[in-house]
Parts: sequence; structure tokens; C-alpha cells
Amino acid sequence: MNYKIRISPPHMGGEELKYIKEALATNWVASSGRHISDFEKDLESYLGGQRHVVAVSSGTAAIHLALILAGVQHDDEVICQSLTFAASAFPILYQGAKPIFVDSEQDTWNLCPRVLEETIQDRLLKGKKPKAIIVVHIFGMPAKMDEIKTVSKKYDIPLIGDAAEALGSSYKGHKCGSLGDFGILSFNGNKVITTSGGGALICKEVKQKDRAIFLATQAKDEALWYAHSTVGYNYRMSNIAAGMGRGQMETLSAYIEKRRANHLFYKNLFEPFDYIQVFSETNAEHYANHWLTCIQFSPNKANKSAMGLLQALGRQGIESKPIWRPMHLQPLFKGCPYYGGKVAETLFENGLCLPSGSGLTDSDKQMISNVILEYLKT
Repeated sequence: MNYKIRISPPHMGGEELKYIKEALATNWVASSGRHISDFEKDLESYLGGQRHVVAVSSGTAAIHLALILAGVQHDDEVICQSLTFAASAFPILYQGAKPIFVDSEQDTWNLCPRVLEETIQDRLLKGKKPKAIIVVHIFGMPAKMDEIKTVSKKYDIPLIGDAAEALGSSYKGHKCGSLGDFGILSFNGNKVITTSGGGALICKEVKQKDRAIFLATQAKDEALWYAHSTVGYNYRMSNIAAGMGRGQMETLSAYIEKRRANHLFYKNLFEPFDYIQVFSETNAEHYANHWLTCIQFSPNKANKSAMGLLQALGRQGIESKPIWRPMHLQPLFKGCPYYGGKVAETLFENGLCLPSGSGLTDSDKQMISNVILEYLKT
């Protein structure tokens, strides 16, 4: 459908072109050039905490590299949050490993620390210690990282923080992406900032960064000819994409504020309707970029639902989407172990993601408001 208002379209700030022109003028257009290292430095400075960043072709590639660096191999088990986009779990399969899916908790919609520990204990009883944990800061909402990190350290299992949707979000003042043993970001076209496609791997140690770059550039050994002693990947970000990212970084703070303003708009809009909850921070420890503003319906006498609102918006050319369908319900992952209750499933059944782009105009908001209120009041 040709929507008039998209859920989260790319938003150009105007500074991208100068970096792209420089890449073209100097003929550095492939997977080398100064924009790549400068973009990595920009991200390192933004994230803080002595982290080392590797710019790659996608967030999915970053997760794959994180799993390799964490030592995940064929037949290993990797714990993954079930309520997420499939790209969080696909790289587990790339390594020939087995996903173990875990339910969410209600406050942040993210990996439940209690169920996480129960899962690890059960896998240990079955004689299989998980090799890594993937936690996702879903829709830009930081997970309960202190509790999750306590569990990962207790059992000595590396923690990968999937912050694909959470650039600019923070937990207790620390940026998402810098909270685990490894972190990942995405710069896909629908994210807070974009490099068209692209992502980043975040490491604690420079030797991990060096290893990741080696693997991401086809694992070429030192030699006069092309020599390879391990499997490599074509995962490095191009200099043109990195130039675009540098331009986007100049607008990052402003774009986050615009998305948070969209969230406030929706909170005010839905305030009169007690059967609709706007997904928000539950305390000051969590600061969300509100990449997407999401709502959850509870049973109501008006017989209104997430799917009903989706259809009403769609008829007027306004895009909205259901919450991620949990991974343990996906046909691809049928038969994979799942631990927990029905939190993720309930969120999927009753939740909706609303237009949240940083380019959303006042007239867009007025149109959205008119359609939503017409649906809820009739």
C-alpha cells in the first residue's frame, strides 16, 4: 500500500551529502576510507565507557560477529528474547547453534530476569550450558540490565545487548549498546538514524574489535597473496554509508527528542481511554528513545482492539503494525525450547506500533489524531 504516513521512514538532516560527496570525490567508495573510522569514533564518543565500535553492513551481521567472538559454535545453545524481530535470532542459526527462547516481563517488554535464570538452571540440569544470552532493548526501551547482568555473571555466560532499536536510550545513565559484553546497533532505513543499511558491533576490548574487522573483511591473512586460515565474511560498512552516518550523527539528539515528543503526543491522545496503555518507562532508571510508540489494548466494553485500529488507520493511508510476533511462535523456530508464560504472546495479540518517525509533522499528527478518535468514539 502507498501510505501517506509511514511508521518510521528515513529522515535526512541535510548534512549527509557533504560526506558522501567527499567519498565520491576521493574515490573511497568501498569498504575502506576515513569516514568508516571517523563514524566509529563518533559512535564511541557518543556511547562512552571505553567501548570499541566496528561499523558493519547490518545489525544482523553485528550479532553474528558477536556470537563468533563469544565462542558460539555448532550445536551450542544461545538464549534469546522471544519478543523481538527475527534478525535477533537468525545469526544463531548461521552458527549452527540452537536458540532457546525466553519470555518477557511486563514492565519493559524485555527479557525476564527471573525466567532467564530458571532457563539456565534447567539447561544445566539437561547437561547443556548456554553459550551466550541475547537481550533486546525492544522499541527503544532499556531492559532490566542490572538483574540480567547479575544472572549472566553468576553463570559466566556472555551477554549480547541488541540495541538495534535503542540508539540514544539509556539505563541508569549508561547508553544501550554499552551494557553487555557485546552490543549491537542498526542503521537500517527505519531506525533513529540510518546509513541506508548498516550496523555496528560494540566491543569491550580493542583486540575484539581487531578480530571483528578481520572477520568482516573476508579474514585475509597477512601475505602477498590472498591467504585464508579461517572463514571470513563480507560484512564491513562502505565508506559512502559511513559518510551518511556521520551526517546523521549530527542530527541524532534532535531526532531522539522528536520521537520522544511523538510519544508524549500519543500519551495525551490516549489518556481518556483507560483500556489503552501507552508503552512507557516505569521509572527514571530507564530512558527510552521511543523509536516506536506502542500501545496495548485490554478487554473493553467498547469492543475496540489493536487490529481494529490498525485497519481504521490503514483505510486512511496511515501505516501501523502489530507488535513483533514472538520467535517461539514462528514456523522457522518450531520445536525450539521456550521458557516462560504468555507475556510475549499477549503483547503480540493486543499491541500496536504507531507512526513514530522523527519527520512526523503537526498536520500528520492531526490526521492521525482524527482517525484514532473517530475509531475509538464510534
